[in-house]
Amino acid sequence: MFLFNPYKFNKTADYLFKPILFLSIILFSFGLLYSLFLSPDDYQQGTTVRIMYVHVPSAWLSLMTYAIMTLYSVAALAFRIPFGFIVNSAIAPIGAVYTLICIISGSLWGKPMWGTWWVWDARLTSVALLFIIYLIIIFMNLSFENRIVKEKVIAIFILVGSINLPIVKFSVDWWNTLHQPATISKLSKPSIDPSMMTPLIIMTFAFIMIGISIAILRIKTEIISRKSNLR
Repeated sequence: MFLFNPYKFNKTADYLFKPILFLSIILFSFGLLYSLFLSPDDYQQGTTVRIMYVHVPSAWLSLMTYAIMTLYSVAALAFRIPFGFIVNSAIAPIGAVYTLICIISGSLWGKPMWGTWWVWDARLTSVALLFIIYLIIIFMNLSFENRIVKEKVIAIFILVGSINLPIVKFSVDWWNTLHQPATISKLSKPSIDPSMMTPLIIMTFAFIMIGISIAILRIKTEIISRKSNLR
């Protein structure tokens, strides 16, 4: 399967990269157009609600990226699939960037809504911790000289850090926070109007396609780099 084999991944990625990149450009362009000009202002938040179309997708992708790293860490450690180490090294910076966008956009959104750029409540603190975890992973990836030891240590650290994922997800339900509860849930009808839901979905898929495009390039680069070091 191409998701676990470097050779098959390269062959599949060569076919998929251009269509995915093209789709990401189309989705992002249309998503921006819809978000900025076609989506209505909120009756309470006014035009600042448009920050949602960047903040929410980046938040989802920050968690999704780490979840993918967790799965690949299990595959690498438990099932001895080395490709998992390659993926972890390649996509950690992508997750860090998404988390940083989430934090910055959240601060920009929080200032007019809450009257402050930042509060140390459960949701914001756990997201800040997620960003720090990403930075530690990137730092460890650049620090260790022994690649075999480095990969295993990082994979174990990723698994330990995954404890933070449910905390980020359910923090607004478990504790009293300024951050609003989830407006989209599998178990209930979304509490967001369709006129805002549509651009949010478009922007989410745009962020996913952008992330996949960058991940393909970074994974291919990582594969080439490792082949060069083995020669």
